Parts: sequence; structure tokens; C-alpha cells
Amino acid sequence: MKNTTLVIMAAGLGSRFGSGIKQLEPFGPNGEIIMDYSIYDALAAGFNKIVFIIRRSLEKDFKEVIGNRIEKIANVVYAYQELDDLPAGFTVPEGRTKPWGTGQAILCCKDIVDEPFIVINADDYYGKEAFVKLHDYLINPAPVSEALNFCMAGFILGNTLSDNGSVTRGICHVNSKKHLLGVKETHDIYKTENGAGVPNGTGGFTPIDPKSIVSMNMWGFTPELFDILEKGFSNFLSDITRDGLKAEYLIPTVVDSLIKNGTAQVTMLETNDKWFGVTYREDKENVVKSLRKLIDAGIYPEKLF
Repeated sequence: MKNTTLVIMAAGLGSRFGSGIKQLEPFGPNGEIIMDYSIYDALAAGFNKIVFIIRRSLEKDFKEVIGNRIEKIANVVYAYQELDDLPAGFTVPEGRTKPWGTGQAILCCKDIVDEPFIVINADDYYGKEAFVKLHDYLINPAPVSEALNFCMAGFILGNTLSDNGSVTRGICHVNSKKHLLGVKETHDIYKTENGAGVPNGTGGFTPIDPKSIVSMNMWGFTPELFDILEKGFSNFLSDITRDGLKAEYLIPTVVDSLIKNGTAQVTMLETNDKWFGVTYREDKENVVKSLRKLIDAGIYPEKLF
């Protein structure tokens, strides 16, 4: 059996969620957190290693809430994303408090992942279909010529909106072969009467097709990505000037540039599952209800593990 790894990015601070660490919030009937459902689905799909990317300051709580439990049923490894984990010659800008983004997070796995892997956010529910599709692609990828062979889960925008505020989504452009042509990071997308839109500056909204395909940071990669990320991170840090307190090294931006320069081909694997997550604290009630419906429908057992 070909080894495949699930990498979970859980080091983010969750600034919009308010007090508390949203990655560790209980949502299921037995105190399950969203990660429990992702891990359950990933193991069922065939992934056989779990990597948690966390902050060291979070380690004790993280292991108590989920890590120690999952270690009993799966091969678990930890990677640590820290603000000061920078290449030689770089220092943290004075006043910066948040880590450097998803690109740095994945780079933290360089020495512990040497098999095909997928990356997900810790606080997003993706549904079963996406895990199966990405796993199957990683173990039996479509042939490509010279380019690196990656994949991503494509979600329908209308299935990923929040009732409680705006969201940022990577709107995807694909060709007839379902190969990704580019990702446009789009901020302040609201659920509207007509589906979705962004503020137009005059009190209304510029519409966005709710059937647009978006990235929810669920990517399938091979280990060749790590050297690219390492070089790119140094270039990113070299270019930081005015926005050194908030600038982030983001995977969609990296992938977009790899596609544009012909380094990578990314196959979009569409999923019809409804995403849900906790961008805002007010989202919690909806997540609890959504999980309850899935349990009542027999998608998940009452107690996962």
C-alpha cells in the first residue's frame, strides 16, 4: 500500500473567532472537535499518517484535547510553526506576533514528510468525498509531462459561505481538463440575496457566481514542494518592506506562481459536500447543528473513536 499523509494546519491564531482557541473548540456530541471528523474521514479514505502543525505554546492543551487520543489509533507526528523559525540572515520584525502563513506551516514538515500528502485547515469541515478523491489521486495520479503533479479539492462557493460575516476564498479558474489555471484570493465575500457578492463601495454588492469553484486550502502535494517552499520563503522575506507585521507566505499564492511558470500542474477535483467552519464565534451553533444532522443521517457514528 502506498503511504499517504494528512497534514493538519493548526497553528493559526484565529483572530476573528474571539476568545479561545478555535481549533480546540468542542462541537460534537462527545466533545469532538472539527479535526476529529477530518481525521476520521482521512483514515477511512486510506491515509495512514497524521501530521499536526501546532505552536509549542499550544502543545500541552492540544495533546490533551486531541493528540493523545489520535496517537492510539494512527501514526502521529508533530511539526511546530513558530514566528522566529526563519532562514539564516532573517529576524522577526519588531511588533510582529502572528506566524508567517500557510506556506511556512507546510515548510515545517520538510524533515518529517517524504510521501504524497494533503494539507487541510484544522477548523474546516470538508466532507468525506474530498478525502477519498484526493487520496485516490495521490496513489494513482494522472500522467503529466515535465511538471510537478499536484491536486486540490474544489468546493462550490455557495457551499462555503458564512451566515455571520464575510469570508476570504481563493476563486479558481480551470480549463476543460480540470487543470487549475490560477487562484484569485478574493476578500470580503458575503452571502447575499442573489447568492454571493463583494461590497461595491456604494452600499451594494458586486455579484459573484455562487457556483464558482473555490479553494478551501485542501491541497494534494508531493515532497518536491518543500525545496520550492524553502527557496520561496527566503525570497518572500527579502521582499517584505512596509507590511512586515502582517504579510503572509500563502500556499495559494505559491501554487498560482508554480502554475504560471509551468513548474506544476494542479488537477481540480470537485466536491459537492457542504463545507462548514468557524470563521466567527457565531458560526459555532451552525456547526453543532450540521454535525448533528450528519450523525442522525448515519454519516458518522455518535462517538467517533
